[in-house]
Amino acid sequence: MVAQRRSENLQDVPIAATAVSAERISDLLSGGGDVLSLAGRAPGLNVESSNGRVAPRFYIRGLGNTDFDLAASQPVSVVIDDVVQENVALKSFPIFDVEQIEVLRGPQGTLYGRNTPAGIVHFRSVRPSEEFDANVAASYGSFGSSVLDGAVGGALADGVSARGSLSFRRRDDWVDNAFNGSELGGYEDLAGRVQVLIEPNDAFSALLNVHGRSYEGTSTLFRANVLTTGSNELNGNFDRDRVSYNGGGGNEQAYDQLGGSGTLSFDLGNVSLTSISAYETLDGRSRGDIDGGVAGVGPGIIPFDSDTQDSIDDLSQFTQEIRLASDEGAFNWQAGVFYFDSDLTVSTVGVGFPPLATLNHTNTSWAVFGQVGYEVNDRLNVSAGVRYTDDEKDLRGVVTPGPVSVSVSDEQVSWDLSAVYQASDDVNLYGRIASGFRAPTIQGRDVAFFNPPSVATSETIQSYEAGFKSDLFDRRARLNGALFYYTIEDQQFSAIGGLGNFNQLINAKEGEGYGFELEGELAVSDNLTLTSAFSYNHTEIKDPALAIDPCGSGQCTVLDPAAPGGNVFIDGNPFPQAPEYIFDFTARYEHPLASGAALFAATDWTVRGEFNIFLYDAVEYQTDMQFEGGLRAGYRSADGRWEAAVFGRNITDEENIIGGIDFNNNTAFVNEPRVVGVSLNASLN
Repeated sequence: MVAQRRSENLQDVPIAATAVSAERISDLLSGGGDVLSLAGRAPGLNVESSNGRVAPRFYIRGLGNTDFDLAASQPVSVVIDDVVQENVALKSFPIFDVEQIEVLRGPQGTLYGRNTPAGIVHFRSVRPSEEFDANVAASYGSFGSSVLDGAVGGALADGVSARGSLSFRRRDDWVDNAFNGSELGGYEDLAGRVQVLIEPNDAFSALLNVHGRSYEGTSTLFRANVLTTGSNELNGNFDRDRVSYNGGGGNEQAYDQLGGSGTLSFDLGNVSLTSISAYETLDGRSRGDIDGGVAGVGPGIIPFDSDTQDSIDDLSQFTQEIRLASDEGAFNWQAGVFYFDSDLTVSTVGVGFPPLATLNHTNTSWAVFGQVGYEVNDRLNVSAGVRYTDDEKDLRGVVTPGPVSVSVSDEQVSWDLSAVYQASDDVNLYGRIASGFRAPTIQGRDVAFFNPPSVATSETIQSYEAGFKSDLFDRRARLNGALFYYTIEDQQFSAIGGLGNFNQLINAKEGEGYGFELEGELAVSDNLTLTSAFSYNHTEIKDPALAIDPCGSGQCTVLDPAAPGGNVFIDGNPFPQAPEYIFDFTARYEHPLASGAALFAATDWTVRGEFNIFLYDAVEYQTDMQFEGGLRAGYRSADGRWEAAVFGRNITDEENIIGGIDFNNNTAFVNEPRVVGVSLNASLN
């Protein structure tokens, strides 16, 4: 775990953090899953998307952003191999050949910067080493769901090693379009990564990383009027295998990405110097039948058709970080500078009607930061950090009726103070106070629909956390827990939907969240391991004057007080997409055979409590408790070099509502279907 940019034991870090292992990740993705499969797999973590396998939205402890615009910012930062992936499409890079995924909860503003008030999700790829290693994993299941992942690495020369990895995922079209006889739902997702590690001596190393992705598939399938007025249950209009679309062009979607990074490390004696330079490029588009049916035909009442396409015409992102760090000791420190520059061109097209907008977003940010740690005695360690950030954003474009030009900027100081106390050899107690912020944001998508751009000022968070980390029963068990409380000033929200199908930024005066988290692991025997995690999260919008548009269809049952102009007050409502609780459970059993081979079985289950889809409170758009389960069982050879298994994802075929569209009918979209199949893994090392 490198939560504090140093390699540390998870149990010694004064932060609520979860490491998701490579073995667990393999189970979750066995049916061709993507980053959405991580929802519920760490306390307080939710992930969803209304944009297919692209542009996921992350939430931690209730904090996130439901904005579906391709220029949206999020309060959860996604970092891949120490490089921030700021744009929502960059966050969807496929998961493969990953050592582990780290979920750090709470503000991470000191070491990771702005746009981290909720925390970060860090993906760490397997690094090159001089030891030869080769592996391949293949699976095939329902709907032609296919996965082929492979990696090979080892020494190229004295002091030089490399690793190449490849991932291919596909699914056949499996959803019938009753309107024109076509089929939808398939995808092909190809990604690769090449890393070269140069270590000529003990004082210098260079890790070079080049990666890319090519994706074509189906964007999210919206389903018209599958919710009946007065109910949040799927009705008879819902058929997982069938839609009726006269628009959307097959809900086509395609994205290409190419990027690279260079990490240079210098040992200067008692101080190390690290430089991380990275560059990302991406372009792509998504189109959808937004109303989910056919106007005047159905299913249900659909007043008019809506068919839109959003595209990233060009995205480039450059980041540079330089960090100095002392050796570990009673007193240690690190300090650095960070620079971020992004240039993004986004287009929105209303297919079949006039709206068209092409807007250029630029974002430049720089920061200086530092952190110090001190070992007061053998049992008590304290640390403190501070970061100064300057952030500027500009929006430019030419649309009807004229040019658009908006600029915002801000500068903020983030800080944290923490302490870890070793109560015994097996129990650590910790406390942490931290601040963070999300930079001001410009939302330009509504320009395409004859509305001015909207702007949200910076949101700032103050967080308080206390917890314990313990190893029990001669280290056969682990139990960690945390209590947290946070307040957010000028909290950024996206008011989505309504009669005008708006997507506008607003600031709430204040937001509040509090709760607790427990996660544990138990080795019942040498062959049986159980893990479990539970998190409770209360969130509340606090702004008596804040009012927004409710659903525009007139078919939903709004529970909020009426406000002037047909709006409703949302004071007291929970944050959207913030489950009240999350429960996660896994069991893994291995039965050794006399030959040295083994039979194994693993199951995992996640439960998410009710949540509101939108900012307003409506019967139809408040979900009930949801759950999903997975299973994997098979045979592993005596030398551990190959295994064959059967698997199932969403094995009970739950039909869970993930999100909705509320502007002209009660539209919703749902989770992935049940996928069952077989897999074969082989390795050579």
